[in-house]
Amino acid sequence: MDHFRKIFFFLISIFITSISCSQTEISGQVFGDQDEKLSGAMVMVSKDSVSSILAYGISDANGKFKIAVKNGSNSLFLKVSHMGFGTFKKTIQNKAQTLEVKLSPSSESLKEVIVKSEILRQHGDTLSFSIAAYKGKNDRVIADVLRKLPGIDIRPNGQIFYQDEPIQKYYIEGLDLLEGRYNVANNNLSAEAVSRVEILENHQPVKVLDSLVFSERASLNIKLKKDVTFSGTATAGIGAAPLLWQTKVTPMIFTKKQQAIVTYQSNNTGSDVSGEIRNFSIKYAGENFDIDNNDWLSIENVSAPPFSTERWLDNNVHLGSANILHRIKEDIDLKLNISYLNDYQQQDGVTQTRYFTPTDTIDVVENTNNDIFLSKLEGLLTLENNANKNYLKNQLEFNGSWNANRGLIDRTDTQIKQQLENPFFGIKNDLRLLRTLGKQLITFNSNTGFTENNQDLLVQPGQFEAIFNEGDPYGKIQQLVSSRKIYTDNSAGFTKALGKFTMSPKFGFSIQNQQLDTDILIEGEEVLEADFKNRNEFVQTSVYLKNSFRFKSKDETWNLRLSTPLEFKSFHLEDDNFEDSRNLDRLVFEPNFFVKKKISAFWEANASAGLRYNFGELQQLYYGFLLYGYRNLNRYNAPISEEIQQNYSGGLNYRNPLKQLFLNASYSYAYSENNLLYSSNIGENGTTILEAVARNNSFDNHSFRAGGSKYFRKLKTTLKLNASYNLSKRQQLLNNTLAEVNTQSFNLRGSVEAEILSWLIASYSGNFSTYTSGFEANNFQQIENQQHMLDLYFYPKDNQYISVSGEYYDNSLSEKGDNYFVNLDYQFTFPKSKMDLNISWRNVLNIDEFINAYNNQYYYVESSYRLRPSQVLATLKFTL
Repeated sequence: MDHFRKIFFFLISIFITSISCSQTEISGQVFGDQDEKLSGAMVMVSKDSVSSILAYGISDANGKFKIAVKNGSNSLFLKVSHMGFGTFKKTIQNKAQTLEVKLSPSSESLKEVIVKSEILRQHGDTLSFSIAAYKGKNDRVIADVLRKLPGIDIRPNGQIFYQDEPIQKYYIEGLDLLEGRYNVANNNLSAEAVSRVEILENHQPVKVLDSLVFSERASLNIKLKKDVTFSGTATAGIGAAPLLWQTKVTPMIFTKKQQAIVTYQSNNTGSDVSGEIRNFSIKYAGENFDIDNNDWLSIENVSAPPFSTERWLDNNVHLGSANILHRIKEDIDLKLNISYLNDYQQQDGVTQTRYFTPTDTIDVVENTNNDIFLSKLEGLLTLENNANKNYLKNQLEFNGSWNANRGLIDRTDTQIKQQLENPFFGIKNDLRLLRTLGKQLITFNSNTGFTENNQDLLVQPGQFEAIFNEGDPYGKIQQLVSSRKIYTDNSAGFTKALGKFTMSPKFGFSIQNQQLDTDILIEGEEVLEADFKNRNEFVQTSVYLKNSFRFKSKDETWNLRLSTPLEFKSFHLEDDNFEDSRNLDRLVFEPNFFVKKKISAFWEANASAGLRYNFGELQQLYYGFLLYGYRNLNRYNAPISEEIQQNYSGGLNYRNPLKQLFLNASYSYAYSENNLLYSSNIGENGTTILEAVARNNSFDNHSFRAGGSKYFRKLKTTLKLNASYNLSKRQQLLNNTLAEVNTQSFNLRGSVEAEILSWLIASYSGNFSTYTSGFEANNFQQIENQQHMLDLYFYPKDNQYISVSGEYYDNSLSEKGDNYFVNLDYQFTFPKSKMDLNISWRNVLNIDEFINAYNNQYYYVESSYRLRPSQVLATLKFTL
């Protein structure tokens, strides 16, 4: 802890002192024509009236400003502007001084500020980063460079965030080829082929809505160096021990009318290539249905370690993916995204789970060995016409998987076999149409889909003897599940501008029909008792009128949105097995308000408030018992669940492109009231029976987040810091005792990317977190976790490097919580070619297990995961 605190405060001190460093200080105060103090005035200093900006600042609440200028010229050019006032221009001496600036009224408002520097440009709502300026010696693909850009954060799963919010679109030359599956481009597009990366703030991806509906999210656009670009990567590797292989080929082509990314990847080195096809799409408002697989059943798994899969994942994977875009004519695109994944994985570890109840603690120790077979086919065909006056987007999507899991658990008293078959199929069509009609915009949406899921779980020997076999041991139990879903959601409306206001009413209806059939077999014989069967049909219907009002001020400093959806929801559950039914009809009003204020060119504030109703899905409605896992038995013999949730949030963002400083902070509060309380009865051997009880209860949650990033140009260093704190409280029934469960969590993470010397590059990232939970005022467990990773790259020559990486992991719960890892790499780049030879020695210390721990509301888990042995891999990497 002490060394972590020292590192943290050292980084903070660098962060602060770098900002305050100055040479010539120019200060002053800005007044209006009535001698009023003007806040938010833009003050810019340059060498002369035509040169680029040297420094700039914003006047505070008292109209005061202070700017540090580094320039050797005798004179400087001062420019001061404010919305609603004329621009003040004056040549001043290059010396420390205090000025008084008076602005005269003007009928023209300042529409945008253009700030340019060598490596980062701002033009209106677009920030443009020069890739050449940030690219380091060991950066090969665009993801390597994006990690260094201030304001941008790439999470471990590959998702890209800007100012702590996920990006909504990933464009390449303004085209959305990948529909949210952008990892395949991010991890394979050569950084040499890219000229700039643009952040499109407040980006509206639908052109016809650009002047009508403002967006709160940012998008990312990749600008290439050439109009016709051939790029990509290829890798071939072999190693030991055991015998290792790695192959990867990802060719790409980008022209003005065609784009294509095709990839084939295969390895047994632990690289999880499924992340290349992960979908990060952000749904547009009102899209309530999808065709994701729902896991009704599961086998007991070992919790995965929190670091690179190449250290622990025992796999044999093959992935093929094709992404093709053809521009039929101006603004009309036809896209195909298709992928197939086949993966065999093995898990081996020991898990100790301790449950805390108001009266006792229960320990469960499991030695787990799992074989996991994944087979998944996904496809998406998109036709999009994104024109200035009309918009059409039709997507036909299918999703099929044929997964199977095998598990063997050794406990002190028995050995348990698990076998799960989990086939799934889903298909949907999503149509969105917007068309101008006179001075208004007509909208139509239709989303229709079907899913089918049949699962089969076999457990040997049988469990829950007291419930299924009068307390006597028996050989096997089998849970069968068959579920189907068909839905349609259709709406029509219009959008009309009324001066600075925009009104968007929409009328629609939706119908969803779900069926669930479950059976339990004991020793191959069907259990006939009603408590162990389900024959459910659940129908949800909705008729809604959703209206949205938006306001955007003329100078674009204010953006407001008020949504006032009114919806009649009807739920009907019919259970043929129990000959019973449940019905619920509700008229709900779910208002939502959002406001964003552009305080100045640097500062921006936002706030939101909303009310939302959530009702039970079929997954929480079945009457009969369902064996979810070998020691988990669930049923929800209770009324349809109703939850009323209030959400409030506020945030403050600062971004200074010239200083390359980005800061953000936010607070959110959620409070909900529920009519159902979930009861967990935990047996001495860890078996858990989960049921729902009709009882009013509440839940509240406070969440704080803050973060910042800064690029130090002279040091060629990027520093990023993020912190979050979460506090929650809810009621829980544990072994028939009502308890109030409180949780607190804190997380601090940071990273530094630095080119220390021409022959030495360093990269550090760290994460410190705590999680505390307890009943009412008594905490029963607190866990501290630390992760520290340091990479050093030594360049004896420009075309060679040797890297040493060290990792340290620690948790306060385990006696053996310290984990150390060391890796060595050597890379040789062949002159006048685009080929690297890399020799990697992973897990030099040959650490064979990782001790991990985490806790939840009323239990904690300590797991020991078997790791891959020390191994050497030689790869040839080609940049296409």
